[in-house]
Amino acid sequence: MDNQHQDGVTYSDLQDEGGYLRSMKTDVQIAQEAKMIHIKDVAAKVGLSENDLELYGNYKAKIHLDVMDRLANKPDGKLILVTAINPTAAGEGKTTTNVGLSMGLNKIGKATFTALREPSLGPCFGVKGGAAGGGYAQVVPMEDINLHFTGDIHAVTTANNLLAALIDNHLHQGNALNIDEKRILWRRAIDMNDRALRNTIIGIGNKGDGVVRQDGFDISVASEIMAILCLATSMKDLKDRLSRMIVAYTKDNKPVTASQLEATGSLALLLKDALMPNLVQTLENTPALIHGGPFANIAHGCNSVVATKMALKLADYVVTEAGFGADLGAEKFFNIKCRQAGLKPAAAVIVATVRALKNHGGVKKADLNHENLEALAKGFANLEKQIENVQKHGVPAVVAINAFPADTAAELKFVEEHCRALGVDVVLSEVWARGGEGGTALAKKVVEVAESGKSAYAPLYDLSLSAVQKIEKIAREIYGADGVEFTSKALKDIQKFEEDGVGHLPICMAKTQYSLTDDPTKLGRPSGFKITVREVKASVGAGFLVALAGEIMRMPGLPKVPSANHIDILESGEIVGLF
Repeated sequence: MDNQHQDGVTYSDLQDEGGYLRSMKTDVQIAQEAKMIHIKDVAAKVGLSENDLELYGNYKAKIHLDVMDRLANKPDGKLILVTAINPTAAGEGKTTTNVGLSMGLNKIGKATFTALREPSLGPCFGVKGGAAGGGYAQVVPMEDINLHFTGDIHAVTTANNLLAALIDNHLHQGNALNIDEKRILWRRAIDMNDRALRNTIIGIGNKGDGVVRQDGFDISVASEIMAILCLATSMKDLKDRLSRMIVAYTKDNKPVTASQLEATGSLALLLKDALMPNLVQTLENTPALIHGGPFANIAHGCNSVVATKMALKLADYVVTEAGFGADLGAEKFFNIKCRQAGLKPAAAVIVATVRALKNHGGVKKADLNHENLEALAKGFANLEKQIENVQKHGVPAVVAINAFPADTAAELKFVEEHCRALGVDVVLSEVWARGGEGGTALAKKVVEVAESGKSAYAPLYDLSLSAVQKIEKIAREIYGADGVEFTSKALKDIQKFEEDGVGHLPICMAKTQYSLTDDPTKLGRPSGFKITVREVKASVGAGFLVALAGEIMRMPGLPKVPSANHIDILESGEIVGLF
């Protein structure tokens, strides 16, 4: 989950030559002061009536899927992807830029939707504190979005755990499918960072308490059901995908699917409301669809196909986002989401900050406010690689530099000159402090690029390649690796999937978001390294194979001082500490 906040910076009575910085409040204070309009009025902006909505109070609604049938013959708007350099502790502001750009596009006369992922509770109370943008570029109601929202993630959690319960009940009731108890792939889920649940023993107690076996929990957004929710295009497609999920193997090495456990219908029922996109608004009342979970280092890390496609029918421009840097989120957006959904992005925005580039160049977080052109030059290599990664998919890029008060003129000039030397435009984004007005320059440049007709989107690899070849292609071309080292387990996994007829699926790489390598400590643009793939899993329902590199886990833990320690609700109902 991305770090969208301008971490550690205090904007207090600061003023630059352009006059855009002012005394800044916390994100939650800004959100609470927002002048929201009724969600029916937000819907009316894009031609939707109250009959198209399932209302969740005054400021949230779900949109009925039959809207897509009505709009089937309407031309699509232009799709813009917001991605970034590898994230750092310094903060990049990807979601902030996304929201600010959508508001900026509206200001220059382009009917625009922002289409984002839903925050996950675990990271909100763990390392982030929230994930709805920042400053004057947020989606609201911010507190609801960051908490239970409309219950989508809870629905995924419940569906995931219903399937787990059905598996264990099947074992208890005689195991007619001959499931190997030591080869059950399906784990339980909870929407919280809880390392103590990574590995568990279940079924202890009396005979009626189930079969004793090893189990464990994943964070809900890492569930295959979340990936399926994000990629399904209809209820029929959702059910088809759910039915194909491989949950275990038999004692004679045959896959067992959710369909064989007769779980498909009940799982789909639990997800019927969750499949509908969530309509909210930005601080400037720009329509926003927030739908589908994050977790780009195990799932595809984008908002839902349903939300993206619906937004494209309702607006001239749709600004969406993929998790982490372009080496993870954008690569999956291009090779999984766009391929499966038939999307053709018109342009991409790559977000960076001078601070983050200096961090990639070896400067510690405490020293980032000091000018350091040498470190900036070294760290710029990461941005250069991410530009290449976007261009490898035939999509033109614009670099957005998210402005900080400590950025010097020399540093900004360095980034601009080096981007232009690569043939890429760079724009200073001031959306955090100025909202949509601070994003108009970026918006104009994005429109120029998107309407130039230069986009020639194409996936990086053909599905006819073997799984090994696809993984190697991603590692070499996107990460800059010298090659891939597969463990014997990983090779056995791939062999089994090929035997089962699913070896043709695209690859979802699961590696650290902090580095182009599988080692989170190697910042910038490392060279002379190999990627180690230790295990490969099949998400057949979602439609991809997951290659696990390095020490990626499906259940994060809490830090020493979790964000939860600083979050509170006052007697007045005011929420504090959530950004």
